[in-house]
Amino acid sequence: MINSPGGDGLTAERIVNTCCAYSGTGDYWVLIPGKAKSAATIISMGASKIMMSSASELGPVDPQIFKSENGIPKTFTAHNLVAGYEKLLSEIATTSGPIEPYLQQLTHYDDREITQYRSFINLAEDISVKNLKRNMMRNLTEDKIKKKIDGFLNPDAGTISHGRPIYQEEAKSCGLNIENIDINSEEWKLICQLYCRIEWCVSNIDCKSIETIKESFHVARN
Repeated sequence: MINSPGGDGLTAERIVNTCCAYSGTGDYWVLIPGKAKSAATIISMGASKIMMSSASELGPVDPQIFKSENGIPKTFTAHNLVAGYEKLLSEIATTSGPIEPYLQQLTHYDDREITQYRSFINLAEDISVKNLKRNMMRNLTEDKIKKKIDGFLNPDAGTISHGRPIYQEEAKSCGLNIENIDINSEEWKLICQLYCRIEWCVSNIDCKSIETIKESFHVARN
């Protein structure tokens, strides 16, 4: 069961590897009571099946960049920063007029950072594709997987905003193995009750709660 706004892609990769290693079968299922966005979507991509209701959300996995400009914290997508930089270089190369306005705009970019942002984009793509190749799309080539999940990787492919939900029907159309759980069913009500109890416990008593069929492990807040 996963409900998360996201986090670090490398951590998501480690979680996928741990789940596969300890499952006994090399795969696992993911149950999403609410939102599994960004890096949590990457974890879901490592599963062999994703269980969702019509209100459950996945999301784009394009990397986000947190920067401070003049003391003001700002969030950008790596895709937009790279695209803006490349557009300026293209306009400088093709313009017949003065290039000074373009050069002035380029002062907001650092080529070393752009190189790093490209690596972030490639990393998110690589982890997502390899996770799907591991289980859910094991019979497809990596190139075909990349094409299928373009809507998750590239904001220009439709989502536009990093926070925009990707619901089960769109996820299915990308080739993900989605099992629908009726949002009005008793099964879903029990799932939501369990989620709410765990969420309350982790938010108010424990900082970590791990439960299996046979064991329960909790780390208390100091």
